[in-house]
This record gives sequence, structure tokens and C-alpha cells, in this order.
Amino acid sequence: MANTHCPLCGEENKCMVDATEPNGCWCTIEKFPKGIFELVPEESIRKHCICQNCVTKYKEEVQKI
Repeated sequence: MANTHCPLCGEENKCMVDATEPNGCWCTIEKFPKGIFELVPEESIRKHCICQNCVTKYKEEVQKI
């Protein structure tokens, strides 16, 4: 899996952290729930960005509990 793909769903993560755009990536202003990082496989930690869809889905699932 290339680092351009989400480690949770495998879809393209559309990360733009290295982009030169003034606003950068959505993830720079997103609040990531700590629990979501526990779902990332060990070999992908700090190597693959989680996509916005997975963050949104995780937040929705946590709210149901």
C-alpha cells in the first residue's frame, strides 16, 4: 500500500500535507479522536495518513455509543 492510501480503508487518502497551497490539507485543522490511531496497523503508523471519510465514519460510530 502506497503512502497515498488510507491504512484503514485502503482508499486514496487525498493527503495534501506536502502541498504548497496556503491552506494545506484538511488534516491540519481536523481533530482526530485518539482511538482512531489504535486501528492503524503497526507497519503504517506515521507512514500513512487516515482519510477524511474514515475519520468522519469513526466519529459517527463513537457518537452512537
